[in-house]
Amino acid sequence: MKVVEEFRYLVLAIQREGNRLLAAELRPLGITPSQAEVLRVLRDHGPMTLNALGGLLVCETGNSPSRLVDRLVAQGLVKRGVDQIDRRYLTLSLTPQGRALHRRIVTAENRLHRTLHDRLAGQALDETITTLRSLADAFPTGAALARRRGPELAHQEN
Repeated sequence: MKVVEEFRYLVLAIQREGNRLLAAELRPLGITPSQAEVLRVLRDHGPMTLNALGGLLVCETGNSPSRLVDRLVAQGLVKRGVDQIDRRYLTLSLTPQGRALHRRIVTAENRLHRTLHDRLAGQALDETITTLRSLADAFPTGAALARRRGPELAHQEN
């Protein structure tokens, strides 16, 4: 196996395991990892349009997140409203129920992050993250993550 091929499969394996572990943490909340990401982005960066939301998601790059949002609206977690600046656009924001669930999502994610932190103890993560970021930044998902980090964090972290 070529080194770059192994690298690709290792990233895939870690992503799948991370998603599986997160799904298990979120299952009692009745939400998927993709739905949780939408709620996190809306809480951290909203209110925003559907297009702006799509530009910050990793779970739905290249696709419209409208199906995810429709489900979250139906569950009473997200509401659509008229944009205050340009009334032609709808904005998305969390409902009180969505904000309450967001707090539980953060708790579930923190449990996963502690597990990962324990497994990574003693590893040189800064160099690994720099390597992964340099590769990811060439793709839409990396660009979405860079936008979520924001310009002030992007400069500090590089």
